[in-house]
Amino acid sequence: MNSTEKLVMMANQIAANLAHDDDPAGATAHHIRLFWDPRMKAMLEAHGSVGLSPIAASALAMLDQPG
Repeated sequence: MNSTEKLVMMANQIAANLAHDDDPAGATAHHIRLFWDPRMKAMLEAHGSVGLSPIAASALAMLDQPG
């Protein structure tokens, strides 16, 4: 498993853990903004949504937005 595959797996795990939230995609994006290194976020953004769950993919789209 390469680094990008690990990031996809991690994003999907975070999304699954936050699926109960009122705004799971927003909560996932917030978690990634707070706890992921900028290089990790950049790698995931460069990879795109392939392999991401629907919640994680929505979170990825939110990463460029403030908040």
